[in-house]
Parts: sequence; C-alpha cells; structure tokens
Amino acid sequence: MNNPENIFISSTVISKIRFDIISSPIGLRKIIINNKQQILNYKNATKLRNDDPYTFDIFVQLEEYFVSKRKKFDASIDIKGTEFQLKVWNEILKIQYGETKSYEHIAEKVGGKNTIRAVGRAVGLNPLPIVIPCHRVIGKNGKLTGYSGGLEVKEKLLRLEGSISLELFEQE
Repeated sequence: MNNPENIFISSTVISKIRFDIISSPIGLRKIIINNKQQILNYKNATKLRNDDPYTFDIFVQLEEYFVSKRKKFDASIDIKGTEFQLKVWNEILKIQYGETKSYEHIAEKVGGKNTIRAVGRAVGLNPLPIVIPCHRVIGKNGKLTGYSGGLEVKEKLLRLEGSISLELFEQE
C-alpha cells in the first residue's frame, strides 16, 4: 500500500524514554512515548533517520530539554483537532517551564468550570506531549493525574523542570 499523505516515522531513546515521532512535510503530528503498540497504527509511514529534515530537529530539541538546555520547543507542528482541543492545547502552551496549572485553571481560560471534563479529554488527546507540555497540567489538589507516557514519565518531567518535590508524594 502506498503512503499518499506522506506520513513519516522516526524513533529514538532519550533519557531512558522511547520516542516515536510521526510527522508530515509540514511538521510534527504526534509524539508517542514508551508505547510500541501505538506505532502499529503507522505501519505505512515512511521510516526516517533521526537527522532527516522531516523530523524537524525534535530529537535534538528533546535531548537539549533533558539536559536543561531548552525550556521551549520551536519545531514546526502539524496537529489536527477540534476547535476546542486546539484552544486547550494553545492554553497549555502558555504554561511556563517549571510551572504547573490545574485542569480547572485551563477550563476557566477556555470555556468555564463546566468544561473541566472536556479539558481533561483534550489534555489526554494531546498529540505532542512535552512539546505541548500537558505534563504541567495537574489536579487541583496538586496530585499528578494521567499522562500518555505514564505517571512515572510525568513525574520525571516535572522533577526535571523543578515543578515538584518529594514532599508532594509524602503527603499520602
């Protein structure tokens, strides 16, 4: 079967985390973290080397992020979503490195408190974790909640950014 949409895939491991990147000629479409099963959905994608131009330097940027040399990403993106999802993802992009915001805070910014569940769904469907830093969205009570790469990765990212401390986990 041919690949009429020109979808590309490339993979690497950075900081003990497996990253599979799905891209188009326009930009990044999806980052899959530690989930080999999900890449089966892209079996017709053209495989690229990690330094191919269609990876949009994301592997270099992720490596810089994991050694605290990068706080924001500037790779081209080509994501698809509903108008509401795009609003949520754009709001998440405003959360600065080292900060966290609650789902309730995001909901108030994009549509009111009654949209918290929809915000949670949109956060969970974020196609570009880390680049669109949904790991910075936490429960109102400060608890870590779901993450596509797993809570262990979310915790690692927040620790890297200095957003959480051990005390957060010792309150139980």
